[in-house]
Amino acid sequence: MRDIQGMSVLITGGGSGLGAGTARHFAERGARVTICGRRADKIAEVAADIGAACLAVTGDITIAGDRERIVAEAARHGGGLQALINNAGNMYRGPIATLTQEMLRGIFDVNVISGMLLTGLAVPLLAKTGGAVIFVGSVHTRRAFPGASPYAATKGAVETLTKVLAAELGEKKICVNCVVPGAVFTEINQRAGLFDDETARKRLGGMASLHALGRIGTATEIAEAIAYLCCAEWTTGAVVDVDGGLGLGITAG
Repeated sequence: MRDIQGMSVLITGGGSGLGAGTARHFAERGARVTICGRRADKIAEVAADIGAACLAVTGDITIAGDRERIVAEAARHGGGLQALINNAGNMYRGPIATLTQEMLRGIFDVNVISGMLLTGLAVPLLAKTGGAVIFVGSVHTRRAFPGASPYAATKGAVETLTKVLAAELGEKKICVNCVVPGAVFTEINQRAGLFDDETARKRLGGMASLHALGRIGTATEIAEAIAYLCCAEWTTGAVVDVDGGLGLGITAG
């Protein structure tokens, strides 16, 4: 197992939710963490709360110049790069008959294409140390939620991408894996304009009985799985469900 202590880690979408929780988890264990996001105030707040081990870089991962700058800043802050966590993502819902080409291109650009291009930029750095790439999937590939086809399609793509890149980058000793979270309170639904915080918390709380373990998860529990995959030296191409059993398809009694 690699050691988190001193590891240089880049986390996209680090201003809230899983990204912020993962940044905190790694920094508390001695990693040098770089977080990025479009909302300067949010990522600055997270970095300030974590402390000097965390660097905030404002940038849009759908823009080539920003991607290059983000990777360069992460390497400068951490003295190289050992792990890239492709966490940034957007969501919207709508019946299939209402979707537009522009909307679909937009969500694939953020959730799939940008992570692919960031990974390509990070390969030379990760190859120096036999580093790790982590993608964040979703239980939407395990449970069919009507109206969620755009988001589910991107996460299905991410799972397949994980396996292809694991095969491609194995010769460089780079491990590529994916975590599949269950219900965890984050801001993604609110950013998509679907719910306010209170409604989102109630909705997720109502899903507790659909999990085999009877509750929703936490950002820290997802971060623990991500940390394992960043440290494991003989695990690659894995798609790891960290969902409390939501994907098992249990129905409320």
